[in-house]
Amino acid sequence: MLKNIVIAIDVMGGDLGPKATIEGVAMASKIHPNVKFKLFGDKKKSNIDLDKNPNLSNFEFFHTNESIKSDDEPVNALRKLKNSSMRLGINCVKSMECDGFVSAGNTGALMAISKFVLKTIKGIDRPAIAGILPTMKGQTVVLDLGANVDCTNENLVQFALMGDVFSKIVLGIKKPVLGLLNVGSEHIKGNSIVKQTFEDLKKISSQLNFYGFIEGNDINKGNVDVVVTDGFSGNIALKTAEGVAELIFTFLKNAYQSSLISKIGYFLSKPAINRFKTRIDPRKYNGAVLLGLNGIVVKSHGGTDAFGFCNAISVAVSLIENSYISEIEKKIKI
Repeated sequence: MLKNIVIAIDVMGGDLGPKATIEGVAMASKIHPNVKFKLFGDKKKSNIDLDKNPNLSNFEFFHTNESIKSDDEPVNALRKLKNSSMRLGINCVKSMECDGFVSAGNTGALMAISKFVLKTIKGIDRPAIAGILPTMKGQTVVLDLGANVDCTNENLVQFALMGDVFSKIVLGIKKPVLGLLNVGSEHIKGNSIVKQTFEDLKKISSQLNFYGFIEGNDINKGNVDVVVTDGFSGNIALKTAEGVAELIFTFLKNAYQSSLISKIGYFLSKPAINRFKTRIDPRKYNGAVLLGLNGIVVKSHGGTDAFGFCNAISVAVSLIENSYISEIEKKIKI
C-alpha cells in the first residue's frame, strides 16, 4: 500500500512561475495518486493556470502576496520575506504538516531559509546540493553542486555518506561506487584537502565502495555512481556540462541546415536524433536535492517547464517513500 504523502509547492518560483509549477503538479498527481499538494503563492496570478488543469483536485491553495525574486539577496529573503511562498512552504515541512518541499526559485534563498528553518541532521555540518547527470552507462549523482564553495575534508566525507544513500534510494543502486573529483587520478595530485579526504574515505571502506580519485572527464563515463566534490568545482562541472550539451545541439542544427542534402539526411536520421535528445534531455534529470537537512527540500531548475518540474516532484516523492532522512541518520551513526 502506498504511503500517503503531502508535498508543499512554491508556485511562484522559477522563470515561468505558475504556468510551469501548476501544470507540473497536475502531471505529478497522475503519476503519484497517493500525493496531496499544498500550493503556496499568489492565488490571483495562479487562477488562469489552475483553470487550465481542471483535473487537478488533490490540493489546497494558500494565498500570499509575497514571493522571492531571482535577484533577491538570500539574507534579505530570510529576514524580510517571512511570508513568501518559499518560506511558508518550508515552514510547512518544519511543522510536519508536509513531508517535503519543491521550489524552482532562488537557490541561495532556498538554501539559506531551509538551513535556518529546518536545521541540519545531527552529524552533518553543512547541507550539500546533489543532482543527477547522464553517463555513458546510465546516471551518476554529483554533490556538491554549489552550496559550499569552500569545504573541509570532514565536509567531503559527510557528502560521500549522503551521496551513497541518495544513490541507493533514487537510482536504485545497491552498492554505489564513489569517486572523489580531483585534478588527476594519481594519489600525489590535488590540494591538501582532497588528499586528506582520500585517506579518510579509505578508512571507512567498510561503509563505502570507494573508487578513488577521478577527473572531470570521468564524470560522464559512468565508472562511478557518486561524484564527491566541493561546491565550487561541482558547480563549474555542472555548468560546463550544460554548455557542452548546448554547443553540440547548436553544431548539429547548423550542420543539418547547411545544405539540401544535409536537410534530407536530417529527415532520414530524425528518429535517431530524437532518441539522442531524449537521452540527454536535462528535464529528465531535473531536481537537485538539499541533502543534510531535517526535511526533504528539492530545487527544480528555474528555467524548466512543467515536465521538468514534475520530475523534481518525483525525486521528492522517492526520497520520502524511502525514508531518506532516517537512512542518513543510520549511516552517520555507524
